[in-house]
Amino acid sequence: MVRVHLLLISLFVPATSGFQASSIQTKRSGMTSTTTATNIRHSSLISSTTLNMIVPDPQQAWTAYNDALQTSPLLTKSVTAGVILGAADLAGQAVQDKMSGDETEIDIARTARFAFFGLVLQAPWNHFYYQFLDGTIPPTAEPWTSTTAIKTVIDQFVQAPIFTVLIFAFLGFLEGKNVEAIQKQLDEDYKDTMVANWKLWVPATVINIAFVPPILRVLYLNCVFFFWSIFLSLKLNKEESNSDSSI
Repeated sequence: MVRVHLLLISLFVPATSGFQASSIQTKRSGMTSTTTATNIRHSSLISSTTLNMIVPDPQQAWTAYNDALQTSPLLTKSVTAGVILGAADLAGQAVQDKMSGDETEIDIARTARFAFFGLVLQAPWNHFYYQFLDGTIPPTAEPWTSTTAIKTVIDQFVQAPIFTVLIFAFLGFLEGKNVEAIQKQLDEDYKDTMVANWKLWVPATVINIAFVPPILRVLYLNCVFFFWSIFLSLKLNKEESNSDSSI
């Protein structure tokens, strides 16, 4: 009988030990799995946060931009114009290189002039101009009205010719040109520039006045001005391009 008990004990003890070891191992595996899952979630959270810092959510960025337009309208419009017009000149230089077949270094000074023009002239001019225009002739709820037509005529056949002269003069002075050189460039390029201006800006102005909310009008102008600035960049720097190609 004692032998039977001893035999049963010898069989039971290893089994119990194995069970305990298995339980400990299972617990350790569970803890390891939990730790691994926690680390994965933590890494994913860090990656998501980093991505949001690098690439902000478009809706949040748009909301922040509109808030900035409400709190600091002139500064927001000016900085936006500076960035867009600087980028437009870079695009103009790339187009110029492609047309000439040469690869030249980026003219940082030229890009800075266009960015400065957007910052201190283009955006402030349009900010105050549209405040005056909308204050004198209030916007209408309906897009296709005589008000839209009158504002478009004023914008393109009164304001635009004056502002175009200012563009030639402002950028010319930044380049170091004297009054005679600026006058010469106006004599040569002003008429062609105005014809091109009306082809682009008459329909663009109709859309702006008819459909764009007043607070976003300068932003809309900046977006259209990106393409117009490429034209101006090529037009105002054609002499420089011709001199480079002749060399």
